[in-house]
Amino acid sequence: MKVTDLLTAATVNLDLKSRTKKDVLDELAATLDKAGKLNDRAGYRAALDKREEQSTTGIGDGVAIPHSKTPAVKEAAIAFGRSKEGVDFQSLDGQPAHLFFMIAATDGANATHLEALSTLSTFLIQPEFREKLMNAATPEEIVAAFDAQEETSENVAAEEKKAAESNTDGYEILAVTGCPTGIAHTYMAADALKQKAKEMGVSIKVQTNGSTGIKNKLQPDEIEKAKGIIVAASINIDVEPFRGKPLVQVPVTDGIRKPEELINQVLEEKAPVYEGDGSTSKAQASEEESGKKLNIYKNLMNGVTYMLPFVVGGGILIAVSYLIATLTGIELKPVASVADVHSFADLLSYIGNGNAMYLMIPILAGYIAMSIADRPGLAPGMVGGLMALTSNAGFLGGLIAGFLAGYTVELVKWAFQKWPQSLDGLKPVLIYPVFGIFITGALMFLINQPISLFVEWMTSVLNGMGTGNLVILGLILGGMMGIDLGGPFNKIAFTFGIAMISAGNFYPQAAVMAGGMVPPLGMALATTLFPHKFNRGQRDAGKVAYVLGAAFVSEGAIPFGAADPLRVMVSSAIGSALAGGLALLFGIGLRPPHGGIFVIPLVSNGNPLLYALAIIIGTIVTAILYGIWKKPIEQKEEA
Repeated sequence: MKVTDLLTAATVNLDLKSRTKKDVLDELAATLDKAGKLNDRAGYRAALDKREEQSTTGIGDGVAIPHSKTPAVKEAAIAFGRSKEGVDFQSLDGQPAHLFFMIAATDGANATHLEALSTLSTFLIQPEFREKLMNAATPEEIVAAFDAQEETSENVAAEEKKAAESNTDGYEILAVTGCPTGIAHTYMAADALKQKAKEMGVSIKVQTNGSTGIKNKLQPDEIEKAKGIIVAASINIDVEPFRGKPLVQVPVTDGIRKPEELINQVLEEKAPVYEGDGSTSKAQASEEESGKKLNIYKNLMNGVTYMLPFVVGGGILIAVSYLIATLTGIELKPVASVADVHSFADLLSYIGNGNAMYLMIPILAGYIAMSIADRPGLAPGMVGGLMALTSNAGFLGGLIAGFLAGYTVELVKWAFQKWPQSLDGLKPVLIYPVFGIFITGALMFLINQPISLFVEWMTSVLNGMGTGNLVILGLILGGMMGIDLGGPFNKIAFTFGIAMISAGNFYPQAAVMAGGMVPPLGMALATTLFPHKFNRGQRDAGKVAYVLGAAFVSEGAIPFGAADPLRVMVSSAIGSALAGGLALLFGIGLRPPHGGIFVIPLVSNGNPLLYALAIIIGTIVTAILYGIWKKPIEQKEEA
């Protein structure tokens, strides 16, 4: 999307009459309205004021870029205004603004709005271009100036890309820019840093964290070779990849106003070395080093994380509806629409099962795909997940749809990477969704039937299990929940339990939750029964573990596992396996996938007291095993 696709002679005002910021906004909004670009002029003005409340759009150097994305806009457009005398616009540099660019975008015109803003902001940072705009005599000259500048910009971008492809020595300085709206300031800071580095003869690469996603992502080998990193951002940026490197962190406006100062901080070794805060896991660090999107576990967990609120909320509402129906003697029938709601229990079932749980599989698939392919993966993933749901391919179909959509979009990105830069704006709004949804949908159409048959077979096998086989399943699932304290085995078991809930089998999740509660509860009880074997800090951690265990947070045992891994993991796995096995021996089924002690009364079948007993027995066994095995703190401990 070119600036001149949005800026026309009809929306140019070379002689603004306004003398205040409010009047400038009113006058340019009137220009857009007169050109037929707005649905609701008052609504658009209100949206502009709301944006100005976040931070001024007076970016300095005599330029202001007020902008808004709102349903009040009929057609995306840019209005240009010029004031020879200048207007106080509360600009970043405190100086009057002379050049005003008002950008209006429809609520859904994401790429149109953002691409135009980023292009516009990079042009306006150049003094020669601003001077040309100040001296233009007609609206047509303004439009022509942008046409010429865009052609020059495309040539420069092509040269930069060619230089980057041939760069094998890395960069002296790396930078990341980002602002709350991810629009103008993000790209202006990036351009200011690149322009100043070029003047200083310093090689630099800048990653922009804008609303269109991350561009020019910094790679691990580039980070390793760089002298230091500049983060000019007013949003949260993950700086863990920069651990051990000199790091300058400043607001995004400093990137625009003080690029030379920031570059010199790195070159003169005045930047502090970032030591890290330990928040990045080994798995994440490994993925960052590889620079690939093949971390299946991480992508799966991203989908599960976003899906979980739907499952927890919907599952508990369904369980409560059954509880009310049982207590009141109401016959709870399937509720497919509002017309089927005749009681409060029906309403809970309609909200939980007919809506919240219905979204579970599309959300899972969408966010797995988004983890792989960023935002362009979301729509194809959700469509594939919905196809899996409506074809009875279930949770397994949703998993496959998510990964299929993610890698499909990555393939589409690769196929269109040679497109001219001027057409890049079409990718997120046209190319990626059209090809991503079509290819994912066509593939899911072909494979949904065999997946559905497999899911039906697996469900029938589980439903047909006798008590002995169920107990074995419970032992396995419970043991997996306890063996690595929230790690991959734990999450695999948890995901399997949710899959079975979606298939209508509630036994596995009962074993999963029982097994997951035992490790922290067992460690907590051990600190109570064997206080002489724990120091004060461990006993305090035990108090916290009681709460985390009761809430079904297996990770509550990690402080103990980190200090004494073998004993803790073995003791936890034994107690968890026992709890899971007993839960299924007692015939317990559980609809809610989370909630700990708070959902014990909501078991689908079996006795809640027996379920609590299974958890208590597993907890006691873990506590006694670990308490006896662990040596007192005054002795040397050997695994």
